[in-house]
Amino acid sequence: MMTTQLNAPTAPDPASVVYEGQFGSFTIDPHDRQEVILYRAGLVVAAISFAIAVLCVFFASAAAPLVATICYGLMWLALGLSFAKIHIYLRPLHRALQIFWAIGGLASVAIAFIYPSPLALTAYQQPLTILGIGFTFAALTGIFFKEAFCFNRLETKFLAVIVPGLLLGHMTGLLPDQTERGMLAVWAALFAIFALRKVIQPIPPDIGDKSVFAYLEKERLEKERQQAA
Repeated sequence: MMTTQLNAPTAPDPASVVYEGQFGSFTIDPHDRQEVILYRAGLVVAAISFAIAVLCVFFASAAAPLVATICYGLMWLALGLSFAKIHIYLRPLHRALQIFWAIGGLASVAIAFIYPSPLALTAYQQPLTILGIGFTFAALTGIFFKEAFCFNRLETKFLAVIVPGLLLGHMTGLLPDQTERGMLAVWAALFAIFALRKVIQPIPPDIGDKSVFAYLEKERLEKERQQAA
């Protein structure tokens, strides 16, 4: 008796798929995919860290301010990874978000040295410290704006309003404690939803149109060459 073995069709190699961009064709290589994975990993760690910090607010204990401060530090580091790997067409905007992130970190360290209490407790008791710490969250809001614009994500549209609204409300003392707690809870929940949706989103859309990146880089180099001439 003769048997016939049928081979299942194999999926095409992702690196061999050719995409048509605005300024020409391009392919997506493993390095591109790795950058997207790291970008999303940073967002996941940041969302988890923030959620734990918010839980510390609702389940207050003697260790809660310290735990929340550690979570903020982890979130800041994770966002640094995301800002290093995020794909944004406009280089100045990308650099601006990275600078905001860096200022937020430096300000947080300075505030932690100035005040003896854990940073999370200081931010609550000394609202004006948001002027420094808030740069971290301004950078995070930039990610939410970018994702809302590029992918029309509903949760990021709400986050782009809730985050600055809560920070400004706390800094000015206009928001009651109960309202701030509610906004924190919504922020944590929507941030978690956003991070989860990023994990299951196909990778190519996060890479974007590589022909645009190539065109903008060529324009930048040409401008630098003309200025140097």
